[in-house]
Amino acid sequence: MRRFESCRPSFSRFFCPCGSLGVQCSLTYHIATVLVLAAGQGKRMQSDLPKVVHQVCGRPMLLHVLAAARAVHPDRIVVVLGHGYEKVLPFLPSDCVVALQDRQLGTGHAVLAAAAELLPGDMLVLPGDTPLVTGEALAALARDHAQSGATATVLTMDLDDPTGYGRIVRGDDGSLLRIVEHRDATEAERAIVEVNSGMYILPAVESIEVLRAVGSDNDQQEIYLTDVISGLRERGRTVAASKIADPTLVLGVNTREQLAEVEAIMMSRLGSAAW
Repeated sequence: MRRFESCRPSFSRFFCPCGSLGVQCSLTYHIATVLVLAAGQGKRMQSDLPKVVHQVCGRPMLLHVLAAARAVHPDRIVVVLGHGYEKVLPFLPSDCVVALQDRQLGTGHAVLAAAAELLPGDMLVLPGDTPLVTGEALAALARDHAQSGATATVLTMDLDDPTGYGRIVRGDDGSLLRIVEHRDATEAERAIVEVNSGMYILPAVESIEVLRAVGSDNDQQEIYLTDVISGLRERGRTVAASKIADPTLVLGVNTREQLAEVEAIMMSRLGSAAW
């Protein structure tokens, strides 16, 4: 395990989306750890490079995610690396803590690989291949989580074509019951258009407890991070969903075509900002 210590000032500990310190505003939140999952090999990129170092507008996509993550002022940023990690390390800022996932056995397994590095409290979990996410979007998620009073919050979105995404299954009262991966979903569940973005705010300690208790009885024989949601509900915890209005902010990159798509969106965003 390789560690890089942070030297951020302590007054950033409690941050409010309105820009004030927590003692001055009731809309405070505290993100103890940002956990970025960046261990995927990215076979569909058809490259020897780890997926997260492929560039978007001249910058590795992982660095775009890390820049956005700083908007919530976490106490610690942990990055889970795996395949080709030695090619990723030179790009990481010095205040990141690195955890290594020796085998890629699912998103839940990736979180377990980082268990020793997680601080007690809320953790914001982010995929490392979502370079279009903004600090504003993550701050809004953290704000919604704090306002809801829920134990965990999932960032969701509506898609016209939800193929491949985990479906958000809600109860009759609109509450979030579980997340079902596309491969494991029934026909009725596949008709759901609200999907999981792969971004969450979760209680670190309890999530690790749940993941250690679940198995890998699914189509991929993997440990899913989504099992934390049903596991928390079984413990009587409240789970909320925060739906993002613009799904492009959380687009993931798995192919070169998708890489070109997000680059075009970012170029348009940068052009608009210049004006």
